[in-house]
Amino acid sequence: MIYLDNNATTAIDPQVAEVIAAEFQRGPANPSSQHAIGRSSSDRLDDAILRIGACLGSDLSLPGGARLITTSGGTESNNLALAGLATPDSPLIVSSIEHASVIAFAEQAKKSGRQVHVLPVTPNGVVRIDALQQTLATLDADQAVVSVMSANNETGVVQPIAEVAEVCRQAGALLHVDATQSIGKLPATVNEIPAAAITVTPHKFHGPAGVGALWIDAGIKLRPLLFGGEQQLVTRPGTEPVALILGMAKALEIAVEKQSAVCQQMVSRRDQFEATLRRECAGLLIHGENEKRLPGTSCVSFAGTDRQSMLMALDFAGVACSSGSACSSGSSPPSHVLLAMGCPDWAVESAIRFSLCRFSTDEEIADAADRICRVYNRLRS
Repeated sequence: MIYLDNNATTAIDPQVAEVIAAEFQRGPANPSSQHAIGRSSSDRLDDAILRIGACLGSDLSLPGGARLITTSGGTESNNLALAGLATPDSPLIVSSIEHASVIAFAEQAKKSGRQVHVLPVTPNGVVRIDALQQTLATLDADQAVVSVMSANNETGVVQPIAEVAEVCRQAGALLHVDATQSIGKLPATVNEIPAAAITVTPHKFHGPAGVGALWIDAGIKLRPLLFGGEQQLVTRPGTEPVALILGMAKALEIAVEKQSAVCQQMVSRRDQFEATLRRECAGLLIHGENEKRLPGTSCVSFAGTDRQSMLMALDFAGVACSSGSACSSGSSPPSHVLLAMGCPDWAVESAIRFSLCRFSTDEEIADAADRICRVYNRLRS
């Protein structure tokens, strides 16, 4: 099986697995315990947090400075940011192509009476800055929370976060960035992602699943979603999974160290992959191809087929891919991202996402492209 579903989750790096295993082998440890074993665990946890901050270009040791809240993953981090950055009655602005954890939160918040605004995108899948400016101009902007992802999980299109951040800064709004897909693949410092809060998810860059983080800028207050403990300054109570957090730190260090070289390799492989598909398959549409994209993401619509048939046939052919976000692929509903981009029905109904990783090889990408073309041409005929 050739695995091309890395935007859903990635294989854990063996070096990361070793770090996690070594921590588990130390035996039971709760960093909140006051005995020597607990204190030692707390020291390792604090060191991992500082290392994550260093990778993000953020000194987390400064009193009153930025801090990192560890969570169970990207969904919790996104929900914590949207619920905690402001009061429940503050305006919430999200883009129409956000991850399901943001879209669903916004829909639920609207049902509860919160003022929610959804930003449109261009046909290429880029959030419209003019729409954000117009929306903020109609609100008490200094009370608003804006959430825009750094790069889309389905199309790979990179969003203009620097421009979004500047518009929010001028209006006094707080910006949350879901950087789940870009960290580890694109430059990851808080200078490249200027925001009040940033979501980090290590299982997207060869770290462990079941853990995540929310970076919070200095001076930003965050209301908790959970109650029942004093961990993390009561912002996110619950016993910290030290082994997973150490794994997250190690995975991020490796990703940042290798980011530049890996990015070039993945772009080359993605372009080779798409060129083969174009040459061998008639009637393709590659979404966002004229915009800056994540280095390893190809969202392709195959004319004359439907996504479910393609997925099943590709699975039998030994190619693992998806029809969109892994959070909804079980039922395979139409992509809300492609619908927001105004794509024609045939393109929405036939879209498949392929996503590479740093462990992808030239040989398997060429093999995968050949299998995909054979499947498509057989189905279409």
